[in-house]
Amino acid sequence: MSDCLFCKIIDKKIPAKIELDEKNLLAIHDINPQAPTHILVIPKVHIAKIDEIEKNQAALAGELIDAARRIAKLKNISDYRLVFNNGAGAGQSVFHIHLHLLGGRPMHWPPG
Repeated sequence: MSDCLFCKIIDKKIPAKIELDEKNLLAIHDINPQAPTHILVIPKVHIAKIDEIEKNQAALAGELIDAARRIAKLKNISDYRLVFNNGAGAGQSVFHIHLHLLGGRPMHWPPG
């Protein structure tokens, strides 16, 4: 999508602090971190919301989770939280699916 912030970052039209760049995904540092480690793992294909993932794209969620796991391991973070938001009411502000990796501090429940 031409007006999607994450698509622009993926296309290198907007700079970002990149943690990981692979064939199907990009991981960047959140510009408004909610934890000492707050990385967004983003698929390179534009899908606005989790609700819009097609059955043939289901493995994509697993790729995002695996990338987050590997990043946490590289950063020596053993306790972390992974979050997908689906829709504005759930806190989604950029409508291109992405997985939040949060770590480096105790996480409380319920999250808010």
